[in-house]
Amino acid sequence: MNKIKIAIVDDHPMVLEGMKAMLHQISFVILNGVASNAFQAIELLKANETDILITDINMPELSGIELTLKVRKEFPQVKVIAMSTFKERSYISQMIQNGASGYLVKSASREEIEEAILSVYEGKLYMSLDVNLSAADKQELTNVPVLSSREKEVLQLIGEGLTNPQIAAKLFISLHTVDSHRKNLLTKFGVNNTAGLIKQAAKFNML
Repeated sequence: MNKIKIAIVDDHPMVLEGMKAMLHQISFVILNGVASNAFQAIELLKANETDILITDINMPELSGIELTLKVRKEFPQVKVIAMSTFKERSYISQMIQNGASGYLVKSASREEIEEAILSVYEGKLYMSLDVNLSAADKQELTNVPVLSSREKEVLQLIGEGLTNPQIAAKLFISLHTVDSHRKNLLTKFGVNNTAGLIKQAAKFNML
């Protein structure tokens, strides 16, 4: 098996050192490098071919949630595992929504980190054992639709009760474009009308 190339980003030096030590004990992993913020992480990915980026969620300037979206756009071949002390569902939803493939809490054991890396590398979604979600919740999170930044804007305005003409005027786009985005949103959420769309989006903490 080819070794899995990993990069880590976290703004806490102690966490970085702990993760480095942990990853050095995993035989099928190569540590490509570490970064202490999202901007360093982007430079690291530009300079090194990387399979998986393990990122903290709560970082200054650019959060792990924003970084994940950037990585998915600029480095689509790189899979992202979110790492945090937070266990709230909303953070997990946002990371998965932005394209993360896994979620670990910082107290995870080496065995769990190994399992997460292998699962994500094989294209599966991995959820930390410490995340207090039911099987149904975990299944639901895998169904969170991935939206473009424009679709997210349109969704927010729909949630605020704006009509298509109002959305078009606010975003400086044509009515036809708004209509197209609205139809795409209905399709992605698997619903037939605006009420269903708002209900599903709220369920996924996207409003």
